[in-house]
Amino acid sequence: MRLSDDVLLDVMSRFQAEMVKGLGRDTNPTATVKMLPTFVRSIPDGSEKGDFLALDLGGSKFKVLRVKVSEDGKQNVQMESQFYPTPKEIIHGSGTELFQYVADCLADFMETKDIKHKKLPLGFTFSFPCKQTKLEEGMLISWTKHFKVRGMQQADVVQSLRKALWKHQDIDVDVLALVNDTVGTMMTCGYDDQRCEVGVIIGTGANACYMEDMSNIDLVEGDEGRMCINTELGAFGDDTSLDDIRTEFDKEIDLGSINPGKQLFEKMISGLYIGELVRIIILRMAREGLLFNGKLSTALCTKGKIDTKHVAAMEKYKEGLSNTKEILMELGLTPSEDDCVAVQHVCTIVSFRSANLCAAALAAILTRLRENKKLTRLRTTVGIDGTLYKTHPQYAKRLHKVVRRLVPNCDVRFLVSESGSGKGAAMVTAVAYRLLSQRKQIDEVLAHFRLTKDNLIDVKNKMRAELEYGLKKDTHSVATVKMLPTYVCGMPDGTEKGKFLALDLGGTNFRVLLVKIRSGRSKSVRMYNKIFAIPLEIMQGTGEELFDHIVQCIADFLEYMGIKGARLPLGFTFSFPCRQANIDKGTLVGWTKGFKATDCEGEDVVDMLREAIKRRNEFDLDIVAVVNDTVGTMMTCGYEDPHCEIGLIAGTGSNVCYMEDMKNIEIVEGEEGRMCINTEWGGFGDNGCIDKLRTKYDKEVDEGSLNPGKQRYEKMTSGMYLGEIVRQILIDLTRHGLLFRGQISESLRTRGIFETKFLSQIESDRLALLQVRRILQQLGLDSTCDDSIIVKEVCGSVSKRAAQLCGAGLAAVVEKLRDNRNLEHLKTTVGVDGTLYKLHPHFSRILQETVKELAPQCDVTFMLSEDGSGKGAALITAVAKRMHHMAEN
Repeated sequence: MRLSDDVLLDVMSRFQAEMVKGLGRDTNPTATVKMLPTFVRSIPDGSEKGDFLALDLGGSKFKVLRVKVSEDGKQNVQMESQFYPTPKEIIHGSGTELFQYVADCLADFMETKDIKHKKLPLGFTFSFPCKQTKLEEGMLISWTKHFKVRGMQQADVVQSLRKALWKHQDIDVDVLALVNDTVGTMMTCGYDDQRCEVGVIIGTGANACYMEDMSNIDLVEGDEGRMCINTELGAFGDDTSLDDIRTEFDKEIDLGSINPGKQLFEKMISGLYIGELVRIIILRMAREGLLFNGKLSTALCTKGKIDTKHVAAMEKYKEGLSNTKEILMELGLTPSEDDCVAVQHVCTIVSFRSANLCAAALAAILTRLRENKKLTRLRTTVGIDGTLYKTHPQYAKRLHKVVRRLVPNCDVRFLVSESGSGKGAAMVTAVAYRLLSQRKQIDEVLAHFRLTKDNLIDVKNKMRAELEYGLKKDTHSVATVKMLPTYVCGMPDGTEKGKFLALDLGGTNFRVLLVKIRSGRSKSVRMYNKIFAIPLEIMQGTGEELFDHIVQCIADFLEYMGIKGARLPLGFTFSFPCRQANIDKGTLVGWTKGFKATDCEGEDVVDMLREAIKRRNEFDLDIVAVVNDTVGTMMTCGYEDPHCEIGLIAGTGSNVCYMEDMKNIEIVEGEEGRMCINTEWGGFGDNGCIDKLRTKYDKEVDEGSLNPGKQRYEKMTSGMYLGEIVRQILIDLTRHGLLFRGQISESLRTRGIFETKFLSQIESDRLALLQVRRILQQLGLDSTCDDSIIVKEVCGSVSKRAAQLCGAGLAAVVEKLRDNRNLEHLKTTVGVDGTLYKLHPHFSRILQETVKELAPQCDVTFMLSEDGSGKGAALITAVAKRMHHMAEN
C-alpha cells in the first residue's frame, strides 16, 4: 500500500487519459471516468441575491435548507437548515417512497419556518452519478454508497421530485437546478473565492468536479465558455487499469460490497471503506499470529465494526495510542502496547494511501486546468468537503503536501466548504437565477440590432429612392446620397499599356505606386509601391501642409525608384467625396474618416496637388485622373472580369460606385454610353429616413464624432465606427452590472480603444474564449469567462447588422442595374476591397446572403480586389489616355 511518487505520477497520467476518454463522444461509453456535464456554466460573481430553498440528499442524513443571499454592497448569506434521518427502509425501498419522503420533509420544513405561502426557487443536491441534459434534469446512472432504491435506473430525478411535490398542493416550489455535492462544494467556495474552479469531496464517497472548456466537451453542443464537469472519479479503475496497485484487501472489500466490480477507486480512498480496510488487514495479521497473540474476537470478525471515525481517532496526535487501545478493547481484544503501535501504523498506511491516490487524481485535474489555460503556472482554489478530509487529523496536511509535490507549477489554495453542498445547491440556483435575468436584459439590448427581412427591404427601397434623387437635376442638391459623376466612362479592354504613377490617399497611410501595364496575349500589371504614414497633426492641420507632405512622399518615391526626371501620367485615388466636372478635376465636398485639414473643402484637390508640386519645383507630373477608391476597386476587378460594373469598399469607410446609363444622369450633359457614379452612400439616412433603426448607441457614436449628423449610414456599417458602437454597448451593460462586475475601467471610458480589428479577432471561430479574454486584458478589461461570451455576442450583433445594412444597400444598386437594362435576370460582378470585408470572419458571408435574399433575380459574383485602388487609379489613367487618344483621332 506504500506508493512512491513515480507510481503516483503514473496514476496521474492514467487518470488524465481517462478524463480525455470521458470527454470524447466516441470514447465516453467505454470510459470509466464518466466526465458528466453538469450544465453549471458559471461560478458566483458576488452579485447573486434572493431567497432560495435547497435539498441535500446523498449521505447518511438528508438536509433541507433555506438560504438568503443578499448583495447590499457586501456579500451576505443567511442559512437555516434542518436534518432529517434517511431510514434504511427508505434508502433500500422504491423510488416513489424515497421522493415522497423527501417532499414530505420539505413541506414539514416550510411549515416550521412559516414560508409555505412563498413561491421559492429550489436547488437539489443529489450526490449520485446522473446524466444531465440541462441544469434542471438528470437521469440516474447508478446508486453509490449505501443507497439501493428500486425503479430509478435511467429515471429523471427532478421529475420524480416534482411528481412528489405535486401531491403537496399547499407549497409552490420551482426546481431550477440539480447539482452533485461536489459541484455544490465548488459553488459554495466559489462564492467566497472567485478563483475556485475545482470541487472535491472526500467523505463517505469520493469525487471531484472542475470547470472545463466547452470546446473540449464533445458530449454537449456549443464551444463557448466553460462548464462544470462532474468527473465521477470513484469508478476510475473499473476497467482493470488499477489492478497493479489494488491489493488483496481491496479485492476482499469489493467482493463484500453491494456493488462488486464498481467504484473501485472510491473503495480504495473513501470514508465508507477505510475503516473496513483497516479491519480486514488487522484480522489477517491476528490470524497469522502477528497481533493479539493470535486471538480474535467476534467484533473483529464482524463487518463494519471499524469505521472512519475510529481510524481518525487512532491517528490523533498524542492521544492516538490511548484511543487505539480503547477502540481495540471495545472490540473485545486485549492489545499489548506493541499491538497498539502496529494497529496505529496500519491506520496510517491505509489513510495515507487514500490521500496519495486522491492527490494523484487532483493533480491530473489541476494539470488539465493549467494546460487549458496555456499557463506555465496556475493559481487556483480547490473547494473541499467531506468527513474524511475534515475530521481525520492528518489527512488534509498529507493531501496538500502530495498535491504540491506532484504539480509544483500550480499554486493551490484549499478552501474548506463550511456549510456544505446544500448552500452550494442554493448558490447554483442563485447563479441560474442571475443568469436568467441577465440573459433577459442582454437580449433586450441586442434586440435593437436584430433586423427583420421587412426592415432590410425598407432600407433597400429607401436607398433605391435616394439613388434616384441624387441622379435628378431637381433633387440632386437635397439628396443625402450624392451620386457624384466620376467622368470614368469606360472599363479596361485589355489594350492598355505603359508606365503610370498612382497615388492612394484615403486613410492614415498614403501610397505611391509605379504601375507597368502590358497589353496583348501576355497582358499583365506589375507594381512597385511605397507606403508613407500621415501623422494626425498633418491630417488635421492646414491643406497646404497636407499637400506638401504628399509631394514630399512622391519625391522620396521617385528618388527611391530612380525616375525623378520622367514625366509620367498620374492617377490620384482620393477617397473622399468630390464633385467632379471632369476626370481630372475634383472639388472636395467634405472630409470623412478622421481627416480635418483646413482650406480644402470646396477646393479642387488636383489644383492643390499641382500647386504643391510647383512649390517644390523639383519635378513635373501629368495628372490625368482623380478617382475615388471605390472606382479604383471596380477598375482593378474589371481588368480581370469584364462583368464587373460595381465597386464596393467595406473598410474604414463604406461606399459604392457603379456604371450608370448616361441618359439617367441628369446632372451631366450627354445621353450616350455609361459613366461610373460614385454614390457616396455613407450619407444615406442623414435626412432621418433610417432613424427608426438607429439605436441610442449609434446616436452616442454620432454625437462624439468629428462630423455629428453626417454619414449616418457609414457610422452604422463601416470599420471606423463598429468598435466604438461595441464600446458604448459594453459601457451600458457594465453600468447595469451585466459585465466586468459592474466596474467601468479607465480604458473602457477611452474613445477609440475598441478598434474594429478586435471585433474581427474576437469573432473568429477558431478563437477560444481564453484568447478573447487575452484580447480584453490587452485593452485593460479584466474579464471573466462569462464576460467574454457576452462581449463576443455584442461584437457579433453589431457586425451582423453592419453586413446586413450594407447588403440591403447593395441590393438596391444591383436591382437598379437590372431595371436600367429591362432584364428578367441580371448577371454581374462586384469588385470589393476593404479591411472589414477582407478580415472579418463573417461580414462577407452575411453581406452576400443579404444581397441574394433581397435581390433574388440578380446573380451577383463578388471579386476581391487584390491590389486595391492604386492599381485601379493607374488603370483609369490608362483608359483615360486611350479614350483621349481615340477622341483625338
